[in-house]
Amino acid sequence: MTNQDDFISTVSHELRTPLTSIRGFAQTMLASWDKLDDTSKKKFLEIIEQQSNRLIHLVENILSVTKISSENLVLKKIGINESINTAITVIKQKYPEHKIIKDTKKDFEIFADTEKLQQILINIIENACKYSENGTEVNIKTSTDDKFVYIKIQDEGIGIDEEYTQKIFEKFSRIDNPLTRKTQGSGLGLFITKSLTEKMNGEISFKSLEKGTEFELKFPVYNIEEHAKCSVGH
Repeated sequence: MTNQDDFISTVSHELRTPLTSIRGFAQTMLASWDKLDDTSKKKFLEIIEQQSNRLIHLVENILSVTKISSENLVLKKIGINESINTAITVIKQKYPEHKIIKDTKKDFEIFADTEKLQQILINIIENACKYSENGTEVNIKTSTDDKFVYIKIQDEGIGIDEEYTQKIFEKFSRIDNPLTRKTQGSGLGLFITKSLTEKMNGEISFKSLEKGTEFELKFPVYNIEEHAKCSVGH
């Protein structure tokens, strides 16, 4: 089986799961409407909504994967604090019980695509919340060594086993542990995140801590002489 065949097969499976659930609960409601109480109807509709959102998110990720290689990024000088603040605002709406703590006293400048940088940050911060218990902390720190800007995002989850070190950034790769079994995901988020990071001349890595996981983004410091050589569509 070719990589394309494998991709299509996996996508078909991932799409079929929420579609089957949506159809099943819709059929049950249509066939047994008069027999179902209001509590059951509300529960079934909530499941349909959840699976619809899962389907939309999956389709959006699949479209992102297919566009990555050909998509032109609009690279410009960006102060990273604004992108981090925007990402935190988005995530807090979805995970209000998590404590997102930011240590970004100084604003560092990099050469990046504003929208894609926010997408990268949202993906990582959302994963930090999604795969850790409610009420735990997510810490975001920035630093520089004058050549690179570093963004570290640390959670208090159960960490990532060594066996997933090489797989975690692959398409449709999902870690198998108690927290991931309770959440739904396409297994495309980190593949997209890594691909976009590298298109902006950056790097992404992670390490397991005694408590939790730390993802690190590394981008070259904005330098007008160096980046004058770069085309906008890199």
